[in-house]
Amino acid sequence: MDPLSDVISLLKPNSFVCSGFDVGGDHSVQFPRFEGVKYYALVSGQLWLLVEGASEAIRLAAGDFVLLTGGHPCRLTSDPSLPATDVALFKPMIQHNGDIVTLNGGGDSLTLGGLFKLSGYHANILLDLLPPVIHIRKESVDPGFHWSLDLLMRELRTSRPGSSLVEQHLASLILIQALRVYMSENSSSVSGWLFALSNEKISRALIAIHGDPAERWTLQKLAVIAGMSRSLFAQRFKATVGSSAMEYVTQWRMFKATERLMDFHDPIAEIAPSLGYESESAFSVAFKRVLGCSPRQYVRSHISHQTSVVDDITSA
Repeated sequence: MDPLSDVISLLKPNSFVCSGFDVGGDHSVQFPRFEGVKYYALVSGQLWLLVEGASEAIRLAAGDFVLLTGGHPCRLTSDPSLPATDVALFKPMIQHNGDIVTLNGGGDSLTLGGLFKLSGYHANILLDLLPPVIHIRKESVDPGFHWSLDLLMRELRTSRPGSSLVEQHLASLILIQALRVYMSENSSSVSGWLFALSNEKISRALIAIHGDPAERWTLQKLAVIAGMSRSLFAQRFKATVGSSAMEYVTQWRMFKATERLMDFHDPIAEIAPSLGYESESAFSVAFKRVLGCSPRQYVRSHISHQTSVVDDITSA
């Protein structure tokens, strides 16, 4: 897989919420804090989005798309001066048509909304690169993006057999398309592996690293793949990605290692050579340098955390 697909797969995004909001009249709906990535797509009408901590309200026109990554509470409103009403208080007034929610009779604005919960162990490798609010205007995207939104809206309206799975796949497709737009618009001004994918030469090195993490990568090997001199490649990689090439190799290996430890329960004796380490001890040293603890400590701490979360849920 290519690096973006690799990272998205590693983070395991699940669309826990996916619905439409057909709203009529004046309204100002407050949504609570969240974990993961939330999105809104305005299908028709006009709305304002206010995000806690943001300096200005965002005016959304039909066809606009917003990604929220900071987890902050937000408000969708027909008028920023209106007082906010918690979304929970609207429940008695809500009517459902398939997965489209109608409020105040509908007809003035239609919005798609969804939430991706990132169940992987390193959500920060994506979220740390993104601002809390990404506003993508209609004119910035190609017809395929709007085709995905239109198809998702159709699925929400009809609730046909298999709709839930179709909706999740479409929502994931929309997330990737939105990230592509953001990457292309900011590749020259922001550093990080996500934006480096828009750099033809540096992306060759990233694709090679992700394609074969067990390879004994050296700066010279990666420079040859990128078609650059060793010194220029080292300089460009760090400026574009934000870390040295060899640091990136190690970090990506450790991200893959945690996936195999936690999701597949593979023994360290198998993981180490598959990621380019000649011994378990060499692998463990690299693991501790990147993640701050030994592989076994990492597994124990995450199992303990998962158990405490389950206990909190069952005792609530």
